[in-house]
Amino acid sequence: MASLARCLLVCLSLVILSVGCLPSRGSAMGLPRPPPNMNFTVAVEGHVWCKGCRYAGYVESKGASPLQNAAVMLRCRRENSTWSLWGATDASGHFTIQTAKLVAPFRSRDCTAYVLGSPVRACRRDLKPRWNKGLPLKLRKFVPVSDVGLQALYSTGDFLFAPNTPGKC
Repeated sequence: MASLARCLLVCLSLVILSVGCLPSRGSAMGLPRPPPNMNFTVAVEGHVWCKGCRYAGYVESKGASPLQNAAVMLRCRRENSTWSLWGATDASGHFTIQTAKLVAPFRSRDCTAYVLGSPVRACRRDLKPRWNKGLPLKLRKFVPVSDVGLQALYSTGDFLFAPNTPGKC
């Protein structure tokens, strides 16, 4: 009976967080404070592409190839506090950066994801975002994670690079 009550409490908490924390008009919003008895972490994911280059894994619908081993940084700044975490893209150009601790003091608008450059010498011209600019976080959903509790999953979208000389890779 106690396990049923605990399960209902966790499910109710998830529903309340999911309904109360939906983004308004598609904009990023602050991380909600989790209930005191629930752990709360964040995951950020996105892709890094080389537009127009036909490297391994070329995706015709995107007109781009994934960039493997691109260094990605998640940086959160608020008042006098800065927090950064690094990740890298896999063979499909996808990255996921997961926090290992509670990050409730930071809101998503305090955080930005950066790709510091293309790992492919022939494809180093930045298209999106422009140099030294990052992409904001967009809340996608809340995911229950068995050993953590609850995780907010954010997306950055796509980082795009292009060949230095148009038409060449």
